[in-house]
Amino acid sequence: MLLRKLARQINKLGTEEQFLHLLESIEVIISKILSLAMVMVIIVSVCDLIIFLAKELFNSPQTLLKDTLFVIFGLFLNVLIALEILENITAYLKKHVIQVELVIVTSLIAVSRKIIILDLEKKTAADLIGLSIAIFSLSISYLIVRQTNKGNN
Repeated sequence: MLLRKLARQINKLGTEEQFLHLLESIEVIISKILSLAMVMVIIVSVCDLIIFLAKELFNSPQTLLKDTLFVIFGLFLNVLIALEILENITAYLKKHVIQVELVIVTSLIAVSRKIIILDLEKKTAADLIGLSIAIFSLSISYLIVRQTNKGNN
């Protein structure tokens, strides 16, 4: 019953062009909602970072660099990754294409974050090899996409 109603609604749309236009409109609406949600995530992340820094500075200024430096780096990189994701969404809204170069850069930042906050004492050699392969693959991908984009411009 529900599928028949849905099929009738789709048939009312008429041509494939009208249907594709509807899908594109839905994509734009969802992208706008995602961008607003990402702005909220960025604001909360920055507030979290500020609160964490303030607590660490006032509670234990002598051990700030020793104990919490990697946590601070992780929080900074979280904000940076969120900004990159927002940039990906914004680029999609402007050009209606997914920019592979931006996605690869965002992935490289995320993997770099993982390495920076990595506790080497708790990881196995397989974990490190896996991260190395991921970085190498993303770097080669970035190089290929970058060279292709330079050739097109």
